Amino acid sequence: MLDVAKTIAGFNAGRDPERLAMKYKAMRTSPFVFLRGTCHLFYERLPSNTVLDDAPPVWICGDMHLENFGSYKADNRLIYFDNNDFDEACLAPNLYELVRLLTSVLVGASDLKLSRAQALALCHTALEAYGAALADGKSRWIEEETATGMVRDLFVALASRTRVAHLDRRTTLKGKTRTLKVDGKKALAVSDTQRAAVTQFMQKFAAAEPNPDFFRILDVARRIAGTGSLGVDRYVILVEGKGSPDGNYLIDLKEALPSSVTPHLSTPQPAWQTEAQRVVEIQRRNQAVSQAFLHAVEFNQRSYVLRSLQPSEDRVALSDWDGKLPRLEEVVDNMAELSAWAHLRSGGRQKSSIADELIAFGNRRDWQLPLVDIAMQCEAQVAADWKAYCDAYDNGEFDMTTTSTGS
Repeated sequence: MLDVAKTIAGFNAGRDPERLAMKYKAMRTSPFVFLRGTCHLFYERLPSNTVLDDAPPVWICGDMHLENFGSYKADNRLIYFDNNDFDEACLAPNLYELVRLLTSVLVGASDLKLSRAQALALCHTALEAYGAALADGKSRWIEEETATGMVRDLFVALASRTRVAHLDRRTTLKGKTRTLKVDGKKALAVSDTQRAAVTQFMQKFAAAEPNPDFFRILDVARRIAGTGSLGVDRYVILVEGKGSPDGNYLIDLKEALPSSVTPHLSTPQPAWQTEAQRVVEIQRRNQAVSQAFLHAVEFNQRSYVLRSLQPSEDRVALSDWDGKLPRLEEVVDNMAELSAWAHLRSGGRQKSSIADELIAFGNRRDWQLPLVDIAMQCEAQVAADWKAYCDAYDNGEFDMTTTSTGS
């Protein structure tokens, strides 16, 4: 029998203890947050010998759930709504993507105050939307002009956001100089050694750029963000940008670790040069237009993803569905469609399925009901694993003041 506490502790070994403690505390709050924080456990628990095994291979994001979609500014300067987390991305059967999305709907129902019937209805409409989008065979996208419902509401809210306000939320301004807010919520202090290393890295990176002054470092901190990746080596960097104080930019530097999905796959994977190359390349393949300023880099002889932090980044406030199920259905359908469009868009690359195969799969219906059944099994497993985790957490097994996690 799998020891849940030991498996989780082993997977997270070596992470920054201060941020890892935050992750462990968050995972104690609800099964949905636990699901977000244990992608590795989810795939280890997937049932075998099911419709999952015969599904066509595609480029998946690997950590599909309700909170892994959001807005971003692309390299064409337009804002899109799309999947925005590719840390776990890999080549896998397409239903691996869908079963995790459905499970997140079922597990997250309590947090969203959904009834059982409503949650199951969302699952069925999501599968219909995914199948129809595949069968259509055309990769589309969601931007301001095509957004509807709650996603449209997000775009409307973004229109009033400014870089100055974005900076004001994350920094302190004294005179004409900004420094990062080290508030324990979005950022933590760095050591002198870390500051020197990041500064040296950015100087080297800037030297190869057309405008090196843009990347002159003003401040650096350890970034607090996400759930699953909390504790991974990660920094927020304040740079000169287009001029101080209001033209400053924020940059995210995050270590890229191996996908936690691939150990549980029989699908052969390409030989990527680095983990960051895997993350960035699959993100570029799957998104309609790539996120602006996205780079795979090497820092401290390890692989990192370097990207900008933008005022236009946000998620749909799913809790604002106001008891009107069609509002939530529309968002979940969008998520399913975006997944299908990504799979079509990246099809035929390095042994991923071509469009004809995906269209044929979308026209089938024999996989939909079995997939809901598997998602319900996964939901029950998540509930049991969360209970085991809560017991271990409450017994002090995840107390980071006594647990050694390395450096």
